[in-house]
Amino acid sequence: MLDALIFDMDGTMIDSMPSHKDSWAVFAQRQGLDVDIADLMRRTTGRTGVECMRDLFDQPDMTVEQAMAHVHEKEAVYREIFAPIFAEVAGFKDFFGQAHARGLKLGVGTAGDRQNQAFAYQHLRMPIPPLTTVGGDEGLPGKPEPAIFLEAARRMGVEPARCIVFEDAPLGIEAARRAGMRAVGIASSHAPEELQGPHVLAIVPDYRALIASQFLETHHVATS
Repeated sequence: MLDALIFDMDGTMIDSMPSHKDSWAVFAQRQGLDVDIADLMRRTTGRTGVECMRDLFDQPDMTVEQAMAHVHEKEAVYREIFAPIFAEVAGFKDFFGQAHARGLKLGVGTAGDRQNQAFAYQHLRMPIPPLTTVGGDEGLPGKPEPAIFLEAARRMGVEPARCIVFEDAPLGIEAARRAGMRAVGIASSHAPEELQGPHVLAIVPDYRALIASQFLETHHVATS
């Protein structure tokens, strides 16, 4: 059975990962840190802001307050960089609308904080909002822990096994597996081979490929 879809946000709904990479570089430079940004993002994409800052500064005991102050500074840079070039992952809104028309429940599970969520929704101008958005500043552990996805399913009243997660990052794909959910890899920011797993139904460059392959028609009919 399939009752719900849960979408990651950055790199899955919106094509934001290059801007996140650039904002990490700016932030690290301001902090006087010599950081391999690509390696940092491999380690942290999908983790919460607090977890990322503790990793970046190599301070596992950094307080939440200290970490969030850094998060707000870094994410302000990200929004400044991404706003002029904001773009969805190709076909996302069309796919989201088709899923809604089929009666599927639709939620979002993201490591992004409330400010980044509001920024994304403001620019996406989605005619149909998700039923729930679970964010990385709600006190839940980040991916690959399954808590964010499980909370999204709980809020929608859906069993995990009846959900499909859409993710662009390996940590998110693993979080879906740990949650007992199936997944679709959106290869917008990682190579397809990094998104593989026994629970992964498809790996595509964007939602246009899912629409063209009649993904919803195939999986919703076959599992309902």
